[in-house]
Amino acid sequence: MIRIENISKSFGKQEVLKNISVKMSSNECIALIGPNGSGKTTLIKSILGMVPVVKGRILIDNKSIEGNYHYREMIGYMPQIGRYPENMNIGQVIRLMKDIRGNHTSIDESLIDGFHLREMFEKKMSTLSGGTRQKVSACIAFLFNPYVLILDEPTAGLDPLSSEILKNKILSEKAKGKLIIITSHVLSELEDLITRVIYMQEGNIRIDASLSDLLQQTGENKLGKIISKALN
Repeated sequence: MIRIENISKSFGKQEVLKNISVKMSSNECIALIGPNGSGKTTLIKSILGMVPVVKGRILIDNKSIEGNYHYREMIGYMPQIGRYPENMNIGQVIRLMKDIRGNHTSIDESLIDGFHLREMFEKKMSTLSGGTRQKVSACIAFLFNPYVLILDEPTAGLDPLSSEILKNKILSEKAKGKLIIITSHVLSELEDLITRVIYMQEGNIRIDASLSDLLQQTGENKLGKIISKALN
């Protein structure tokens, strides 16, 4: 579904992505992980079209994303830190997103109900805790029933119950055959969700393998230990 071919990206003299090539398909739940500054965020923003690709190309469903904005309708994106108009309330933000999208044939409001956000629709964004902002971001990411989900630190700031609700939703979408890409520094949060690991370091992909292969190769069953052993 997503094919990245030989992309490189620099900011000034700093090369952030170094000739990256990778394919991501439907029916995969991918952990995109690595230390800070490894290039994960730049790679995600390149897929979203937020960072222009100068060298190489990115294709979604065999079509280049260059000059094409409609492909974004296929993607649900949950940023690590959601930024919304502070003077609007939750209900207004949700309605705004629906108005921006325009023609939408399938709306998924299950997380709105799961997080009991309807009871908070009149609360202004400026008054919300970080965890509640995360819930709003999660609801928007899943709202339009996208084929691809890109979730950046999705459980950060969530209480344990809300985290379980979100993880169950991810598993539900995974079962539908969608492509899900998750970044997280809390590796234990990913172990029950993912089918594949992509580990980035200093702008390169150091590991790209299925979780089952990594389990077999390393003999470990904890993702942190698996990564450590695979790197060494």
